[in-house]
Amino acid sequence: MSEFFYLCSMKEYRLTDWLPTTKKEVELRGWNELDVILFSGDAYVDHPSFGAAVIGRILEAEGLKVAIIPQPNWRDDLRDFKKLGRPRLFFGISGGCMDSMVNKYTANKRLRSEDAYTPDGRPDMRPEYPSIVYSQILKRLYPDAPVILGGIEASMRRLSHYDYWQDKIQKSILCDSNADLLVYGMGEKPLVDLVRQMKCLLSEDETLLTSKDLKKIVENIPQVAYLCRATEWTPASDDIQLYSHEECLADKKKQAGNFRHIEEESNKYAASRITQAVDNKIVVVNPPYPPMSQEELDHSFDLPYTRLPHPKYKGKRIPAYDMIKFSINIHRGCFGGCAFCTISAHQGKFIVSRSKESILKEVKEVMQLPDFKGYLSDLGGPSANMYQMKGKDEAVCKKCKRPSCIHPKVCPNLNSDHRPLLDIYKAVDTLPGIKKSFIGSGVRYDLLLHQSKDAETNKSTAEYTRELIINHVSGRLKVAPEHTSDRVLSIMRKPSFNQFETFKKIFDRINREENLRQQLIPYFISSHPGCKEEDMAELAVITKQLDFHLEQVQDFTPTPMTVATEAWYTGFHPYTLEPVFSAKTQREKLAQRQFFFWYKPEERKNIINELRRIGRQDLIDKLYGKKPGNKR
Repeated sequence: MSEFFYLCSMKEYRLTDWLPTTKKEVELRGWNELDVILFSGDAYVDHPSFGAAVIGRILEAEGLKVAIIPQPNWRDDLRDFKKLGRPRLFFGISGGCMDSMVNKYTANKRLRSEDAYTPDGRPDMRPEYPSIVYSQILKRLYPDAPVILGGIEASMRRLSHYDYWQDKIQKSILCDSNADLLVYGMGEKPLVDLVRQMKCLLSEDETLLTSKDLKKIVENIPQVAYLCRATEWTPASDDIQLYSHEECLADKKKQAGNFRHIEEESNKYAASRITQAVDNKIVVVNPPYPPMSQEELDHSFDLPYTRLPHPKYKGKRIPAYDMIKFSINIHRGCFGGCAFCTISAHQGKFIVSRSKESILKEVKEVMQLPDFKGYLSDLGGPSANMYQMKGKDEAVCKKCKRPSCIHPKVCPNLNSDHRPLLDIYKAVDTLPGIKKSFIGSGVRYDLLLHQSKDAETNKSTAEYTRELIINHVSGRLKVAPEHTSDRVLSIMRKPSFNQFETFKKIFDRINREENLRQQLIPYFISSHPGCKEEDMAELAVITKQLDFHLEQVQDFTPTPMTVATEAWYTGFHPYTLEPVFSAKTQREKLAQRQFFFWYKPEERKNIINELRRIGRQDLIDKLYGKKPGNKR
């Protein structure tokens, strides 16, 4: 591939505008060596929504020579792992933007037909657990070269964790991968700190950093995890020492108890170091950095991304890119703390928001794309309406270890003012060329119903609700009540279903007033810990009464490092250590899931039989009516 111009948008790009992926592309830049080589389980899309691109650009901004090898072939003679040689500093590995096993398998452990992060959706371009596979290969080929893991797969597996697909407690991913270091969470700050210290280690006559060199600095880098020999480790008095891996294998309650510490330390402003013994070694997890500043987040988003897939994919569709190419991420973090979600464990609960200038700059870049028709598909984040929300008194937040700022009730210290978000919407919508900005991210309606002690904040919330429904819904507004049972919702850390019903009334009223015909699309989960068949049957009755024929539903999938997963596997809630029921067998899970589809004729007989079995004739009558002489 030569250095032609690529008219990929209203701009012209050279091949060298992307980070290099081949030896020829490295040579086009005039480089004869590389500082860092990144391996990714995803295709290379040079966009701030794709982790490998972000890390590559951050390291490039530090003056490093960086290459990316996307989706290397691990089955053949391993030429993809050899083609660029050994970097001066380290190999970086990410399994991809999603956990590889969630990406590959359904909740019923069936292979998915499409991989959204692969050209044309091919499902066979990454192995299971690519972080482990890639790392083991690189360590065999280059034993002394530092290998650093990052991304969601490694981040969620940094300590002993339950793996649903193998149905057992797995050791820290550091043990199986043989990697030297793991960066957890959002990696910009630790990696910048790391490479600056790495540079200091290299003397004038030493051109290659080694794994041995890396060990000299890891203790001082926040937000990393590493292994050391138990005989060489001296714990500090304020370390949190978890039950060992072996103790967790023998006692599920100890595994559950560990998780409370892991989650609390992940969500604290100033956390403690965590350690865990495994196989005569110690996994050391240094505490995370404090939240990024707005300037630091802007820097990450303002780097020179082309916002396009690498030209090597010309003519091929990358489904995940198609979903986000006209969307703008305006903040990081989520303080919802949902029991089944990994966002706060990876991004943290503290909201870090981009400046208006940075957001508008990116919107203008999106407008340059040739197929942009004036419509932004999303102007949001992990949750749509948390932009610039934080504690009124940050000193209170710095002492807090609550996993959620809004469950069981909204924290009185939370500033829930929606005016900054309204200002962003107005600034974007007044740009020439923008016809409409839609909100595709999930909206927290509990924040919209919350009554603050500040009248102006409440006024802004009402204004935001109306603005959202009238001007930013593409016909269907997604919200996530997740269940109708308050008991199950409490375990989920979600608000009472009464709040959803209240929001639905507001949604319907505003639609009537504005003569709009829009739908509210609720998301629900079956088989979540604490949920029984009766709860699902009652969900069916309640959603029928609300005239919903559910579409957006899913069976609970246990993923590493969530409260719900630990409760599902261990049978104990990590915070109370009280027993929690979970549907685990295929029969139990299908029995729950079928109630989503009570309206389908093919499900009716099974549902009636199941309700008879559990002695709930009353729910049969509510779902299908009680007819004289009807002999069900």
